[in-house]
Amino acid sequence: MRRKILICLLVLGLGVGTATGQLGSGIVYDPTNYHNALLRYYQLQQHLLQLQKSYAKITGQLNLALQMAQFVKNMPARYRALFSQWRRVTSLNTFGNTVSWINGINTGVLPNINTGYHNSTTQLSQYSPYELSGMDSAELRRVQSQFASIELADGANINAMATIGAIRGSADNVQTQIGNLEHDSFSGDSGLNSEVSVLNKINAAGVLTLRTVQDSNKLLASLLEQQTILAKQQRDAAANAINTDVGRQASVADNMSQVTGTITNSLQHFRMP
Repeated sequence: MRRKILICLLVLGLGVGTATGQLGSGIVYDPTNYHNALLRYYQLQQHLLQLQKSYAKITGQLNLALQMAQFVKNMPARYRALFSQWRRVTSLNTFGNTVSWINGINTGVLPNINTGYHNSTTQLSQYSPYELSGMDSAELRRVQSQFASIELADGANINAMATIGAIRGSADNVQTQIGNLEHDSFSGDSGLNSEVSVLNKINAAGVLTLRTVQDSNKLLASLLEQQTILAKQQRDAAANAINTDVGRQASVADNMSQVTGTITNSLQHFRMP
């Protein structure tokens, strides 16, 4: 087909060139027209070579695009795996004081958490002003430190319960979104496997990963908070033990000083009868 086109173009070119040199029924040879015809033939030949190169390039790009558009067949059967589902906390309720705790830790609703924690823990008794006024400074500081440890532990526990409840409360929704992303990733629908669609799914997976990391950081922060309070309680216990020993040593020194002074005074004032 290409050769026929070139021959037709050459004939037309030669026809135009010879028509200008035709007189009557004879044909006159015109070197200029012949040279121009050869030049046009050469140009057409170069165009043909360029078209062949462009055709080969476009064909290669098309083949590559078709190859890149292929996806693994039957991906769900090959790659889909089953994972454990989130389970809600359950508990017995013998004395009716665990319902709010369970509701709060499953949903993250703060009023339920506060009520459940209050109902399920031993409440701290309070010293009366008269009892506090009768304590010396060291005893008062010890009591205040112990109260602070209990109150800080209560706050950390409630915060940890709220974090766990928030994560567990949104687990079903997160599980649904992950299921949608998994379905779209394994789908054989060409509309879900275009370049833009794949990029969108990658972005969605990245966002889900960031959210998961954020929840993990919240849990780690809650654990660290509780560990810090435990470290404070251990530190208070050690400090109280040291302070007790310091007080005992000081008391022993005072007692020895009194005993020594009494003996010395008795010896100095001793008189033989």
